[in-house]
Amino acid sequence: MAKIKKVEFKLNTFEYIKPFHIANNITYQTENIEVIVELENGIQGFGEASPSFRVNGERVEALMALKKVVQEMIVGMDVREYRKIFERTDSLRSASSMKAAVQYAVLDAFSEEIGVPVYQLLGGAKREVETDYTISIGSIEERVEEAKRIVDWGYRVIKIKVGENLEEDIQAMIAIHEVSKGCKYIVDANTGYTPKEAVKFVKEIYRLGIDISIFEQPVPMTDIEGLKYVRWNSPFPVAADESARTKYDVMRLLKEEAVDYINIKLMKSGISDALAIVEIVKTANLGLMIGCMGESSLGVNQSVHFALGTGVFDFHDLDTPLMLKEPKFRGKYKVEGPVYKV
Repeated sequence: MAKIKKVEFKLNTFEYIKPFHIANNITYQTENIEVIVELENGIQGFGEASPSFRVNGERVEALMALKKVVQEMIVGMDVREYRKIFERTDSLRSASSMKAAVQYAVLDAFSEEIGVPVYQLLGGAKREVETDYTISIGSIEERVEEAKRIVDWGYRVIKIKVGENLEEDIQAMIAIHEVSKGCKYIVDANTGYTPKEAVKFVKEIYRLGIDISIFEQPVPMTDIEGLKYVRWNSPFPVAADESARTKYDVMRLLKEEAVDYINIKLMKSGISDALAIVEIVKTANLGLMIGCMGESSLGVNQSVHFALGTGVFDFHDLDTPLMLKEPKFRGKYKVEGPVYKV
């Protein structure tokens, strides 16, 4: 039988190899919740929630307390009818990372039940994707040394965190470009700039002859007018991340013509909303990238299979497992430098 017998939660803590510094926030470790969905025949499916108070308003303690609620929602349901389970778990609106973990664990159990990998359940569009690698905020010298290492490791897409010091960010971009020419850049301000600062940044970078593939979330998440202002005054494509949590957020962003790209993160939307966002954005003929929060290999596995299954993303920002002290790799994918494949 493919019916769900029980659901278990397990709290796991992972330290970062070095502190991860983004605009106005430094992270030293991540607390993630492993979700295990067990079927009546003993088959198990695994998912992972990586809560974010900054983006989702989530706390680990609150999510751990949802175990009984989740059990009541889905125990006894058949994973072969996973869309019905998605409909029920869509009610976890204030716990989107838990929604993602539960929904993926259900897909993973279904996958094991029938012997078909999750990426094929979701469409099987690709067999491999290429991730970027992130340079967090630090001194200019630290950022340059990190850029050199990333290039030496074979990465061709570099994500650069900015948003705390405009003038220093510009100088850092110049210095990073000098040692990484030929790479593509995703520049992420994580809500750190005002609209005018953001426009000043991109215009100065453009004047210097440095190309940016995506300028991500330059302004506060609720400032849609500011995001639109940057988009229409930027020589580079502008993406929403923190501003695009649900399919309803994305509908508004598209209606306001505020962005060129949407960054889907399963921790913000869950699998169900992410599938809807893919269709909405592709219908509007705009761009998609996929990112992550603080997931381990178990959690990023979810995004890898989602990206492979749908095949719709121009950029993949799935590097957090590479930055964590993780005792055992648990992804159902292979890592070959910047390439993730099945």
